[in-house]
Amino acid sequence: MAAEKKAKKSTRIAEEQIKAEIDLDSLESESDQVEKEVELAEAMHVSSASSESVSGKASATKERRMDTTVTATAESSDRANIDVANVERGHGPVVSTSAGAQPIPVTMTRTAEAPTNDELLWIVIRESTNALSFQKYVDYVDNVMCCPGTLDDACKPSPKFSPLSVGPPNKCDLPPLSQRRVLPFPNMDAYRILKVATECFLMMNCGVYLSQGNLTTLLEEQSIAADEASRLNTTPAGLFSDVSQWWGSYLQQVAKPDLNTDKVLPYLELVRARLPELPVVDRGWGLSCYGILRRKLVHPCLIELIWSYWMEEGMLVQALNAISRRFQNLRGAGDNDPLSRLDLDPLRALNSIFWGYVQDEQHRLTVLRRAYEYSHEYGLALEGKAVRALRPSDSRSKFLEAFHNLLYLCSIFFKEDDDTTVVADGFPVLNALREIHYILAAGASNQFGDLPATARQEMLMQQWLLARPEMREFLGGKIMVPYPEDWMDRVDSVKHMKGWTDVSIIYFRDLAVYGEQIVLSIRYGAWSVTNSPTQAANWARYWRPEIQAYIHAYRAATGVDLTMEPVNATLPSVLLLKRLAAQRPALTR
Repeated sequence: MAAEKKAKKSTRIAEEQIKAEIDLDSLESESDQVEKEVELAEAMHVSSASSESVSGKASATKERRMDTTVTATAESSDRANIDVANVERGHGPVVSTSAGAQPIPVTMTRTAEAPTNDELLWIVIRESTNALSFQKYVDYVDNVMCCPGTLDDACKPSPKFSPLSVGPPNKCDLPPLSQRRVLPFPNMDAYRILKVATECFLMMNCGVYLSQGNLTTLLEEQSIAADEASRLNTTPAGLFSDVSQWWGSYLQQVAKPDLNTDKVLPYLELVRARLPELPVVDRGWGLSCYGILRRKLVHPCLIELIWSYWMEEGMLVQALNAISRRFQNLRGAGDNDPLSRLDLDPLRALNSIFWGYVQDEQHRLTVLRRAYEYSHEYGLALEGKAVRALRPSDSRSKFLEAFHNLLYLCSIFFKEDDDTTVVADGFPVLNALREIHYILAAGASNQFGDLPATARQEMLMQQWLLARPEMREFLGGKIMVPYPEDWMDRVDSVKHMKGWTDVSIIYFRDLAVYGEQIVLSIRYGAWSVTNSPTQAANWARYWRPEIQAYIHAYRAATGVDLTMEPVNATLPSVLLLKRLAAQRPALTR
């Protein structure tokens, strides 16, 4: 029985195989017949209806033949191996089609932007502000204070960077600066030398790289060239070769040939063109020589008052004022003055300098004068008893909102720019830059230029006094905290003793340094006459470290995150006052 069943099964399988072969043969013959009919129809020019009928038969037959390969196709696709688990940011999947094939990495890069010639202006601004740093100021002043007889030589413009020189000596030139600065009190030589040396330092280091030769000399330093080249996505050699081409095409000749071969920034040329009747003169104090001062047109001093504002909010001025009152044996406000418990003996070596500093108070800017100018240029205000009756006649009330909006748009731009699948749009940043540029230009009057330079001079001197080792012995402080500059821990010590804000001066210093660089790049850029999003995109990429550092320092100081929407336009002084109010109850518990 088993053998009989096996024989029947074998017979049935054989019959099915024969039947399948017959069906396949008939299918192939049918297909051949249909193809012949199509060829015959085309040759005989049959009607469109019959041709469509025959073509339909051909399509149906081909579909039937294609069905036989569906299973094999599905099986081969199942064997395809695409590894998506290793996909990382900026890289596509690693694909392999067989077990033995090597993986192929796929990389995506950011869309490149064409360089713009205004990029060299940003180098000039950054290096000029770095030249005014505290450490470079200390190096300069210490050389003079250790050898006062070299003061006049130290105040002469260097042949390497000489923006102040206007030619050979002239009988109309003023005498050396040391001969023009005198004080009406005795025993003030040390303070007078410090004051004159500080003024010389500012005159010789603000805006000194604005000529093509000076900028080329600057980029010969390898460390500077490498740093700037990395920001501009080029090589040091490529950057150095492009300096003459970019800077020469960016600077513009004035409308009148008063300056011979000298060129000016495009923004200043726009201002100069609005006064075509005025000549450019080297000295312009008299009516007969009335005109535009050449040194201010060709070599503007790259200083912003916002630096002084943040230093004032960080309590730099107030800290030294408290020490100077203790030097005069004046008790501070309130019943308990913590400085009254400190002995002044450690400050004995500073007696002559501190004596001059105290006596010269009448010649320094008052907090009220600075507060009015903060309001005029930026719409910023101070909080305190000395400025409660502030009534400015002109204020840039829209600056803070526009500036914070720019920083917010930059944060969005950075996120898009980091995504290699997206081309970041520079137009929102460009519109914000243009808005702030107009606001800053409207405030460039009154005491603009003179008051910021004077405030910077006074605050640099205050930093130098606080950085003295005698101050560390007098105030003490936290030696283990790595402050970037020597004067900073002294300020925090006084703030702690007085019960002022507990926000470290570190963050206010960052706001001052980076805020100045950002604002300078907006003020002196020709944003009113450009409509290129590429320039704005390049600006945001170049200043990204400063912008992000400013945003972080602002959050640390005020508690406000500028990357969040809606944009917060509350005055920083109000935010700091709220944080102080929240801090003081915690100190009394």
